[in-house]
Amino acid sequence: MKLWGGRFTDQADHIMEQFNTSLPVDYRLFREDIAGSRAHVTMLVFCDLLTPEEGDLLMNGLTSILEDIESGALKIEGNYEDIHSFVEMHLTERVGEVGKKLHTGRSRNDQVAVDMRLYAKNQAGEVMDKLQMLIDSLTEKAKANNVIMPGYTHMQRAQVVTFSHHLGAYAQMFKRDKRRVANAIDILDENPLGCGALAGTTHNIDREVTTKLLGFHKPVDNFLDGVSDRDYLLELLSDFSIIMMHLSRLSEELILWSSQEFKFITMADAYSTGSSIMPQKKNPDAAELIRGKTGRVYGSLFALLTTLKGLPLTYNKDMQEDKEQFFDALDTVGDCLLIMSKMIDTLTVNDDNMKAAIKGGFLNATEVADYLVAKGTPFRDAHEIVGRIIIYCEEQKKAIEDLTIAELAQFSDLIVDDIYEYIDYENIITKGNKGLLKQV
Repeated sequence: MKLWGGRFTDQADHIMEQFNTSLPVDYRLFREDIAGSRAHVTMLVFCDLLTPEEGDLLMNGLTSILEDIESGALKIEGNYEDIHSFVEMHLTERVGEVGKKLHTGRSRNDQVAVDMRLYAKNQAGEVMDKLQMLIDSLTEKAKANNVIMPGYTHMQRAQVVTFSHHLGAYAQMFKRDKRRVANAIDILDENPLGCGALAGTTHNIDREVTTKLLGFHKPVDNFLDGVSDRDYLLELLSDFSIIMMHLSRLSEELILWSSQEFKFITMADAYSTGSSIMPQKKNPDAAELIRGKTGRVYGSLFALLTTLKGLPLTYNKDMQEDKEQFFDALDTVGDCLLIMSKMIDTLTVNDDNMKAAIKGGFLNATEVADYLVAKGTPFRDAHEIVGRIIIYCEEQKKAIEDLTIAELAQFSDLIVDDIYEYIDYENIITKGNKGLLKQV
């Protein structure tokens, strides 16, 4: 069933009809499509392009369709080209010939543009809510586990940090992600309804009416751009890709920390799986799946970039491909944010293992160098002295803090008893690295 056909004499090939239809994908836009149509009807009545009676019939018909879809009484299925034709044809069946007036002063080009902007705006807001949920989970877990652990560079133990501060780094990443999504919402918050196919309409419409009714900040400034712009989807897909990159980095750490080599954390059974052959295994599958799904979201971004890269103005049917990519990435990032929040909420921190890992990593070596600098030694000389201390410790199989003053003094006569307080790990956290005390 089509909204066009007067120009054609031959029937479309059945395979072409299946190839052309977008209903299996864009069905989820039914709320936005009906909301856009209701705003359009209100504007048409306001501009005397419909009588109040016609407007009431159309509004009641659209409301009944929405209610029936939401209740399950009306299934979105059948031989319809898209969600727009599905709604309009069902409306005409319900209210009669006046249903054919719904499309006055409107094209499917600006109709789909307004549907996608409304949907993207609403769904981006939900992504922000899920980001905040994860930020809250990280913050609460951090506050409850302000214990010392090794910090790493190059995956080598580097300096002592706290588990709280480590989780706080991820909280900062997701806070930036939230600001990025908010910025994307701000940029996309323009109403394309009224652009028509590409050049507006000769009908005396009022775009400010639909802009206000649909909750947009302003109408788009250029009709050609209004129907062809998909930058907001690219921006959101880019934001989603960055979110997934952050989730993947956190997943990688959770996978490492839960391994037998680290044992820093224990993942809850609810987010782990076992092996079909090795009964001892407890695999961090939820984290691995998030890490794996990151490429899927990247793929959606690059697929849409590729679709749009060579398109002339204005609307081209290639743009129908935007929905599947956006919807899949949206679903993926939403699911991953929820799962990660639950994983963080339920994981157990093995603080004794974290503290034990510090002991063998010479994580207070930098503080020994700082100690010598405070006594007047040039930093480069201090760096060399500490390097020789580390070699001695490795030969003696001792930690720096376990060496006697006599052992330490053979490297520098500036080292005296006060060094032990200086290189104590708890003191390093509370005195030397003030930033580590800040909560997320």
